[in-house]
Amino acid sequence: MNFDLTQEQQMIQRTIREFSQDRVAPGALDRDRNKAFPQDIFKELSSLGMMGLPFPEEFGGAGGDTTSFAIVTEELSRACGSTGITYSAHISLGGAPINMFGTQEQKEKYLTKICSGESFGSFGLTEPNAGSDAGGTQTTAKESDGTYTISGNKSYITNASYAKFLALTAVTGNHDGKKEISAIIVPTDADGFTVIDNYEKMGLHSSNTTELVLDEVKVPTENLLGKKGEGFRQFLMTLDGGRIGIAAMAVGIAQAAYERALSYSKERKQFGKSISSFQATQFKLADMAMKIELARNMTYKAAWLKDQERKFTKEASMAKLYASEICMEVCDEAIQIHGGYGYMKEYHVERYLRDAKLLEIGEGTSEIQRMVISREIGAF
Repeated sequence: MNFDLTQEQQMIQRTIREFSQDRVAPGALDRDRNKAFPQDIFKELSSLGMMGLPFPEEFGGAGGDTTSFAIVTEELSRACGSTGITYSAHISLGGAPINMFGTQEQKEKYLTKICSGESFGSFGLTEPNAGSDAGGTQTTAKESDGTYTISGNKSYITNASYAKFLALTAVTGNHDGKKEISAIIVPTDADGFTVIDNYEKMGLHSSNTTELVLDEVKVPTENLLGKKGEGFRQFLMTLDGGRIGIAAMAVGIAQAAYERALSYSKERKQFGKSISSFQATQFKLADMAMKIELARNMTYKAAWLKDQERKFTKEASMAKLYASEICMEVCDEAIQIHGGYGYMKEYHVERYLRDAKLLEIGEGTSEIQRMVISREIGAF
């Protein structure tokens, strides 16, 4: 087994680590306070060729791999969780389904804009009554004379305020009492399409999280993504890749929390000694380092399997589940090591904890991941 990154992956890691330290991290606290979307940062990422990193060069992408995507997501999240989730969703939820299921014409029309950064990538799946139970989708798309008329609501949609279009799921019919769910590409400036950005969130304050309202939005049937009735299968495949992004985010945030705790423990004096000299603190830090390393290895393995075009559903769910849960643990311990200072915003670790919580929910809750893993190992 070879755990070395390729030269290209190492170069991407160095570039993004430098960029994240110099450009992303310094303003993270202010962006969190002001709920300011990091648009300038993403313009620079576009110029670095990162907005279409894993997509084919034919459509303006960089032809990179999933491991490189995980590296970029980890490094950005280490500096700012909001920037990390914006990037992860742009690639794994916005661009990936069009790349996987789109026609040549759809890729030329839409994927190129995602790769260039002209449009942010976004994906409309979750609804007020359809989260983990995506089969509960209530948004409808009625077909008539070569046109879909779409009505419904979507909730907790990332990046939609900055997307020129997005793929969303809708019920296009019923067969034997079962909903036929399809995916359709919809321009966000279409008549009857409203994007509402007024959620008050626990964390990830400078990421864009929106509600979508579709009131008889009309799009041509040529905007169908993939085959009619295969939307359910398509979004399950999309979420598999998205879970690698969430896992990479978790590793990055946990790494940042651990590094701040380690640094603080060496500086903070109690009873005449640095608190890093106390075994209780040393054991906390050792456990944090161990869990982060395990989570990173799981994440990169899932990414590698995807790049080898091998089955990776189980590994992606395991990586997402483990990384998100240890991220919460690590952030909690980082606050504990900081003591009272950890409760204060200027020490950053409380922000890491707030940002981390979403990772146990998004792309399928921890409970859903355990169901996926159970199914994959043949437990039911």
